[in-house]
Amino acid sequence: MILEWFNTHLHILTVVWLFPIIFMFHDFEEILTVESWVKQNKDFVFKKIPPFMHKHFYSSFQVTTVQFAQDVFRIFLAITASTLIAVLFSFYFPYLMFLALFFAHVFTHIGQAVYLRKYTPGVMTSIFLVLPYSLYAYYRLLAEAVITSGDIIWSSLSMCAGVPFIFLYLVRSRNRRT
Repeated sequence: MILEWFNTHLHILTVVWLFPIIFMFHDFEEILTVESWVKQNKDFVFKKIPPFMHKHFYSSFQVTTVQFAQDVFRIFLAITASTLIAVLFSFYFPYLMFLALFFAHVFTHIGQAVYLRKYTPGVMTSIFLVLPYSLYAYYRLLAEAVITSGDIIWSSLSMCAGVPFIFLYLVRSRNRRT
């Protein structure tokens, strides 16, 4: 069984360090496709979403590949720092917050693709990399008693509380660039 093979051959710290790597593979798909996808689908998307949401998404539809990559780089640094803190100091809370966001992000990609009824940047790696990695990371961290289910709950709640602020920060910084 593949799960047994992973359990035997992947040290828990390897599982933790896979987070920034999986993140980058996912974001490579987005970086390579987002600008051309937006140009081809902007009008279609704005017809599908309610008018009150237009102002929140306008800056996202003006983003260039370079601007998107800059945002990704900032997030990558934060994920890598949280992973380093988890590995060096066994302090997993920031790592778990980002992992919760990464896991939830899968469902935004799937939801967008279903709602629009077409491919959206990032949906393939979300399904085939992010979802399995996130589930396996939670499983291994729990199985090896590195974390508890309470840690997952608290970090997820903290992530939920922080996401609106992160979203507003990204929208405002993008609006300043456009």
